Amino acid sequence: MQLSADSSLRHLHGRLDARRGELEQAALARIVAIPDPSAAPDPAYVNGLRSALAAGLNYGLAAIAAPRGEPGPVPVELLGQARLAARNGVTLDAVLRRYSAGHTLIADGLLEEAAALGLGAAELRTALRALAARYDRIVAAVSDEYEREASAKPGGTERRRYTLLRRLLAGEPLDATSLGYEFNAHHLALVATGASAVEALGTLGGRLDRRLLLTEPDTHLVWAWLGGRHELSRKELDVINTYPWPETCVLACGEPGRGLAAWRLSHRQALAALPIAQKCSDSIVHYADVALLATALQDDLLLTSLRRRYLTPLESKRDRGVLAKQTLRAYFAAAGNVTSAAAALKINRSTLRGRLKAIEALLGRTLDTVHAELELILCLEELE
Repeated sequence: MQLSADSSLRHLHGRLDARRGELEQAALARIVAIPDPSAAPDPAYVNGLRSALAAGLNYGLAAIAAPRGEPGPVPVELLGQARLAARNGVTLDAVLRRYSAGHTLIADGLLEEAAALGLGAAELRTALRALAARYDRIVAAVSDEYEREASAKPGGTERRRYTLLRRLLAGEPLDATSLGYEFNAHHLALVATGASAVEALGTLGGRLDRRLLLTEPDTHLVWAWLGGRHELSRKELDVINTYPWPETCVLACGEPGRGLAAWRLSHRQALAALPIAQKCSDSIVHYADVALLATALQDDLLLTSLRRRYLTPLESKRDRGVLAKQTLRAYFAAAGNVTSAAAALKINRSTLRGRLKAIEALLGRTLDTVHAELELILCLEELE
């Protein structure tokens, strides 16, 4: 009987896991409706909502798969987000209401799938209790982390530096002479993650003979700017690109610019490029190379719409769209050249043309009219 109950709960977990994308989108919609993540002056907080949501969802779903197992520690993404919330003046009440909304959504999905499976009362009670226990652990851990950060003494050079830089980034007119950095000069913003990021950036600043302005908003997260009186040369940019970054270090670069406004813009660009850098195999990513991807990754409406418009029809096929996506990626990589794409796929041109026609029939549009949107969502899917 025990085996049967465990099997039923694993089946329930599988059905919920299959709805992961839908649950994430619905949860994100609920979370952003609770006042007000966009009010946080630090873009890292807003950008972190999605990764914290995904980590929390994984943590909750794991309880249903193994309800009698000892829960693991609360994901670090949730704790980091709690610290950022405290630093940005987001209230603990708002933070916990967002987690409550996510918990309620998973519980609703659980009840729907349990009813569809005809799950018994005992199994349903076990799953709900396990889910509630995980939620309680999240609330306790996030609350402790938030209070610890909120009560931290404002003194200390690094803490004051971070607070001042965050206010400058938010547009406050402040006296920043204590930072020893020329804001009317030329700048390049960098955002890095990794245990060795501070040391690597320090060495790079010395190699380029540029003023380095640096702060650590969180553990293994670094904001930095390289400043100087002259515009960054092509040679200097090549030094950054070829610098032997530590394997554990990921770097995102904004665009060079001059003046305080450019200093802020370059930082926003680097922050936007960071999620792309963390998802791809390159150790360094420039915003200019991933601007469209970075923007789309932050636009939930665009992401959801593109997925439904293009990926859902492709995934209606028996192979879940694997062949169609492979064909399209090869076709786009070959810049629409049928001969080159067919060679890459090791098929003949007539077979490729047949596949492309079938894809157009599924989408209800010719590829030349949806090339940009389709290539974008395929790139985003590959990153995710």
